[in-house]
Amino acid sequence: MRFLRECFIVFRRQLRMNLRNPAWVIIGMLQPVLYLLLFGPLLKPLITQFGATNAYTFFVPGMLVQLGMFGAFFAGFSLIGEWREGVIEAERVTPASRTALLVGRLVRDVLQLFVQALILVGLGYLMGMRGSAAGIVFGVLLTLLVGGACAAASNALALTTKSEDVMAPVINMVMMPVLLLSGILLPMTIGPKWLLNVSDWMPFRWVVDAVRTAFSGDFATSPMVWGSVWAGVLFVLAVAWGTATFRKENA
Repeated sequence: MRFLRECFIVFRRQLRMNLRNPAWVIIGMLQPVLYLLLFGPLLKPLITQFGATNAYTFFVPGMLVQLGMFGAFFAGFSLIGEWREGVIEAERVTPASRTALLVGRLVRDVLQLFVQALILVGLGYLMGMRGSAAGIVFGVLLTLLVGGACAAASNALALTTKSEDVMAPVINMVMMPVLLLSGILLPMTIGPKWLLNVSDWMPFRWVVDAVRTAFSGDFATSPMVWGSVWAGVLFVLAVAWGTATFRKENA
């Protein structure tokens, strides 16, 4: 109960900060919405080549994963600001669990991602997306898991670098191959064989395939299993890294 209370206190403070300045929430939501509005219609003439029948049922799952990755990966920037202002030092002199300092922030990030995901799915429906209700729920849950992993990794990276000038190029360097090799925009199956083989080693590609498969309502498939496993593994590893970083900072 003490741990949950500490998590809630951290979460409440972080949520108030977001409500006072919702710019990051709006910016994080704007990119996938623009992709949906401007890039989605371009897929309609090509969708049969991807083995799908509905362009937005194919495209929205990729946008969900992109939202989880890109939005959450920038969560650490606010942590750098808190560290610079002495907030992190003030929190560390309290008896609060160092894990709670991370988890409270993760709950804020996951809640923000959940609201953005609901908006994106609703917009997709308005534009013609159709899918299994259970599959959409499961796909959103996978997105939240990936978003939590990316937010935890972002917080760990922020406390490691303590500089926006260092963190920004590192994120851009990581995100570019992830975006291109995960099949978010276009399926990797339409590319050359060597590129498909390279993408097999990209965990986020399996997550994207799993969310797309879930939206179609087909749960008993290999991509669904591998995507779910990778989402869980990434979340556990990222939270462990984030917790270790908070504890190391305390030492």
